[in-house]
Amino acid sequence: MVKAPANFERNVFINCPFDEPYEPLFNAIVFAVHEIGFRPRCALEASNAGQFRLSKIMDIISDCKYSIHDLSRTELDRATRLPRFNMPLELGLDLGCRRFGSAFQKGKISLVLDVEAHRYETFISDIKGQDIFAHEGIVKKVIEVVRDWLGNEFDLRVVIIPDGEKIHQRYLEFRKGLPLICAKLKWNPDKLPFPYFSFAVATWISENPI
Repeated sequence: MVKAPANFERNVFINCPFDEPYEPLFNAIVFAVHEIGFRPRCALEASNAGQFRLSKIMDIISDCKYSIHDLSRTELDRATRLPRFNMPLELGLDLGCRRFGSAFQKGKISLVLDVEAHRYETFISDIKGQDIFAHEGIVKKVIEVVRDWLGNEFDLRVVIIPDGEKIHQRYLEFRKGLPLICAKLKWNPDKLPFPYFSFAVATWISENPI
């Protein structure tokens, strides 16, 4: 029997746009995942030039029990007049991994996000039945959705997870403290690659426990 990889039960794959307009939501999701006690993973880790990018993404997906997929970016690119299909593709890979993967992967759990409720039905109706929630493009809202989703994985008799309001407040405090963390590490807070930002989040949370 194939064993689950290390940290499989804590890994959360984040599939979303990585452009500047989406960055506030992405950073908030990364913070919320860390704050609740999980480990965020995403395609931005796939920087090894010696490995086919899609293969690296599939490896990350297979290593994560949890996945967050944001399908809100459906508009046409201004330059090419074509949509971007990376997010639906990675959602499909994740669903396929759950269906056809090893025994431990059949327990994978997914959250699908969109900017508006039920909007997805007009462009990807086959995913009806998944957990699909609207974040409305609001940082606080996306934190609340992620918190409520991952919070279901805990036994409240053992672990109490702060509500979305509290996590949002702590996220705002983290944003204020980020320049100081970066100054200590000699990093530019305005140009943090995903692994660096994730490390800064984990550092702040460890230094500022609830």
